[in-house]
Amino acid sequence: MLARAVVFGSLGQLGVELVRALHQRGYQVFGFDKPELDITDRSAVEQKLAGLDPAVVFNAAAYNQVDVAEEEPEAALAVNALAVRNIALGCRQTGALLVHYSTDYVFDGCAGRPYTEEDAPRPLGAYGVSKLAGEYYAQAYLDRVLIIRTSGVFGPGGLRTARGNFIELMLRLAEQGKPIRVVEDHVASPTYAPALAARSIDLVERGVTGLFHIGGGTAISWFNWARMIFAAAGLQVELRPTNEREYRTAARRPKYSALSNAKMERFGLKPMPPLPDALRSYFMLRQAALAGTGQESGCR
Repeated sequence: MLARAVVFGSLGQLGVELVRALHQRGYQVFGFDKPELDITDRSAVEQKLAGLDPAVVFNAAAYNQVDVAEEEPEAALAVNALAVRNIALGCRQTGALLVHYSTDYVFDGCAGRPYTEEDAPRPLGAYGVSKLAGEYYAQAYLDRVLIIRTSGVFGPGGLRTARGNFIELMLRLAEQGKPIRVVEDHVASPTYAPALAARSIDLVERGVTGLFHIGGGTAISWFNWARMIFAAAGLQVELRPTNEREYRTAARRPKYSALSNAKMERFGLKPMPPLPDALRSYFMLRQAALAGTGQESGCR
């Protein structure tokens, strides 16, 4: 019998890649997203997991509207924290391994270097607090849990999601023909969704649990990331640097939230693909998706 895997948030950028990669590795996959299943409904989650009895559950669902969360923290907590508790309780009843995804926004960005799993979290806003609470709920209710923090996820699934990703945002702004301002004083490690999905399953198949960082492997400012995107797309745009002082947002964001992948690599996993390679793969798959050819995800 094929091992059963459940993916919550199966229509998101990471979720679609998890479903694809799990199928390719021979799992029997059950994907759920809104409105098919509301993970904030504890009874519904527990019944679904009890009925399927999976070996592993991936929670790629999240409330990630960072600025809006400052106005509606309850909504962020409901999805990013209390729903994780629901899933953890369901996994405890069935004995399933939970793989839960968290974020670089659990840090304050003051370290000035890529964060490791040993660094103490200190979120700066409602979104980060809600994601950290989700980590704590997963750890509180389960002895076997794999928590993966990541950063700035982008994947071809962003073409089909309502909010897209940073690449699609830049391309939409470029179409307007106006100057584009991007912050140069905030650094992250943009992460390619197909590679993140592959490394996640690698950890599962090695029987590893605990806390891991899987970022893109390259610490880069959002301004330089935008410049790389436009170069890869062959677009000439007027890109202007700005900073946190000039570009105010409702939520405070960590100024340097890149993640170190050293622990992941110590466990024998391949390094994440270089960012230029991931970007080329993204545009290749993007073109294929727009043309309706549905090629396989690459750059693993």
